[in-house]
Amino acid sequence: MTVAANTATGLGSRLVNTVLAIKPLANLAKHQARQMMVKRAEKIGVPWTKTVQELRSHNWEDCWQQVYNPQIEYPDYYCCSFHAYEHGNLSWDAAFEVEVAARAVHAGIWAGAGAAGDAKLRQSYHEIVNSQISTSPQAILDVGCSVGMSTFALRSLYPQAKITGLDLSPYFLAVAHHNSQQRHCEIEWVHAAAEVTGLPDGAYDLVSIFLVCHELPQSATQQILQEMRRLLRPGGYLAIMDMNPQSEIYAQMPPYILTLLKSTEPYLDEYFTLDIAQSIIAAGFHPPTITRNSPRHRTIVAQVRG
Repeated sequence: MTVAANTATGLGSRLVNTVLAIKPLANLAKHQARQMMVKRAEKIGVPWTKTVQELRSHNWEDCWQQVYNPQIEYPDYYCCSFHAYEHGNLSWDAAFEVEVAARAVHAGIWAGAGAAGDAKLRQSYHEIVNSQISTSPQAILDVGCSVGMSTFALRSLYPQAKITGLDLSPYFLAVAHHNSQQRHCEIEWVHAAAEVTGLPDGAYDLVSIFLVCHELPQSATQQILQEMRRLLRPGGYLAIMDMNPQSEIYAQMPPYILTLLKSTEPYLDEYFTLDIAQSIIAAGFHPPTITRNSPRHRTIVAQVRG
């Protein structure tokens, strides 16, 4: 068992879980975590308040109708509080704040990166993926695409490819659709669960999953890996970028910060203890490569087997 896995399941983590089981304390931790992000964003020049106000002023009806799938059945794990939002990603608040939150959170990855830390993180991921796949992909699926940050980054990397962004939140997808209109960027947005996408077999050369798996219970991750295997063409690639459980940063995280982190990430223990390499192999892929791409993140690349 790794040091980080010990951290995730050890005494300190269990104590944090006990604290977070007390709802008033959990709510306080969520509030503190969110306030910390807002203050950090404004401090580094990310206009959190202004950005959110501008998004709130927009009429979202048309964008909503363009992406919303009324047949969706949301899994239980998705219908809970996380990221400091009572309804998780099923809210306008989450959709309006996710991009500025990402820039604030990722500002501290590298010393001095500031607001550019988020872009640097995505670049570090793409450099590894691009170096490990043998041919330029013509069809790409971005799973858990949120409001399109990862999708637009893939578009810049592979401008010739047809790109599809898939997410379970219609709120996120409405903002993604709006963003693609503003950029004059043609992307297909799909409102579906990653476990059962409804997309055709063997339709993609590359599936990218960026900062999603740590938000999932293990059973959902394993189902999604199996679905991605179905969607990939022979010789296709799966690429995952997420938190690195073996990072010393998590092993040495102060209890207070760990409490704030876990208050917004209810499935973190499951993610830290998942043998993701074995899960990928079991889903029908060759053994993956796992490469550290930041002090606290890893990139996983695996090719379809058979």
